[in-house]
Amino acid sequence: MPSFHPMENTLIMIAAVILYILSGAVFTLRLLKTEKAGRPPKTTGLVLGFSALLLHGYLLYLSLHTMQGVNFSFFNAVSFAAWVIALLYLLAALSKPIESLGVVLLPIAACTLLLDYFFPGVRLLPPDTNWELRAHVISSILAYSVLAMAAVQAVLLAIQDRHLRKHHPGGFIRALPPLQTMEGLMFEMITIGFILLTLALASGFVFLDDMFAQHLVHKTLLSILAWLAFAVLLWGRYRFGWRGRTAIRWTLTGFIVLALAYFGSKAVVELILKR
Repeated sequence: MPSFHPMENTLIMIAAVILYILSGAVFTLRLLKTEKAGRPPKTTGLVLGFSALLLHGYLLYLSLHTMQGVNFSFFNAVSFAAWVIALLYLLAALSKPIESLGVVLLPIAACTLLLDYFFPGVRLLPPDTNWELRAHVISSILAYSVLAMAAVQAVLLAIQDRHLRKHHPGGFIRALPPLQTMEGLMFEMITIGFILLTLALASGFVFLDDMFAQHLVHKTLLSILAWLAFAVLLWGRYRFGWRGRTAIRWTLTGFIVLALAYFGSKAVVELILKR
């Protein structure tokens, strides 16, 4: 966002943060309370989440669109990615048993709003940026967002697996869907994210002048390594039936490399080197 924040935008930001936290709290209570009595309805969490999403989207529109072009500074980009993740999560939660992801994803979205508000920056994409580059950026963010959801699912799956192996499943663990369902959802996300990542890399090689230029080489190489990690995981799943801890390790490894590719180099350039 710009360095000056009108009071109206400040109040909208505070409201969005509160709504995100309340939505996450509703989904947390639904997992902790195994009995229906006193358990908040799922609809309440969804309404709160979508309300936060609308306010977040409005603030993003104000901060991204400027007269000089699209402002894609580090915290703006992080906030936008969090918004996309929250949107995909809430839409999927309408029909899939993934409420547990909201416990993590919605508070993170609230945090990115605060970071974007208190640490504004300027990193402009010129207004005459061609549609090919815009398509590459959008597909990249969508790929990252879906694979981020898969990574959070992998963490929850690891916690669930550990508790079940120790035969001490707590209330939170008992409220999660069966292990096989959780794993199936994770692989659905990985498959969709892998397709989007493939499109993002392909569009980059086709539409950008040089994907291995000095300012892009680290991002390109790390993105390819992440793509290979997810490709190996999906092949191992298909060929050898990989699951459990093996699948979790490959998922988290691939996502960490992808996160370094998307935001690691951007953080170094904008926050450390101040370029």
